[in-house]
Amino acid sequence: MQYALLVYVDPDAFSRQTPEELAQLDEESYAEDNELRDRGHLILAQALKPVSEAVSVRVRDGRMSATAGPFVETAEHLGGVVFLEARDLNEAVQLASEFAIARFGGIEVRPVMDLEAIVMERRAAKAAGG
Repeated sequence: MQYALLVYVDPDAFSRQTPEELAQLDEESYAEDNELRDRGHLILAQALKPVSEAVSVRVRDGRMSATAGPFVETAEHLGGVVFLEARDLNEAVQLASEFAIARFGGIEVRPVMDLEAIVMERRAAKAAGG
C-alpha cells in the first residue's frame, strides 16, 4: 500500500541551526532516501522551498484567486512530501519515525487513495448493471 508522508517543519528550529548543522541534516535526509529506495520503500521524496515562495490558489464561483504565501498561518509549515510503499500503516509510521527531519517538526502519515482503482471499480459495477 502507498502512503504519503507530509513533513511539517518548524521554521524557528531551522533558523537556530548553523549552516554546518543544516548541511548535516541534508546529508542525513539524502542517505535516508537512498536507504529507503534500496529497501524498496521509496516512491518519491521532495523537499519544498520556504512558504514565502508559495502561492495559494482557490476557485470560487468560477473565478480564480491566487495569493502569495501559504493558505493558513501555522507554527509549522509543510516542508516536504514523501511517498512510500509499505505493508501497512504501522510499517509506514515506523519508517517515518526514523527520519532525521522529524526532530524539527512532525510527519503526518496518510494512506494514498487509489482513485484510478475506485473509478474503474465503479465503472465495472455500472457496466455489469449494478
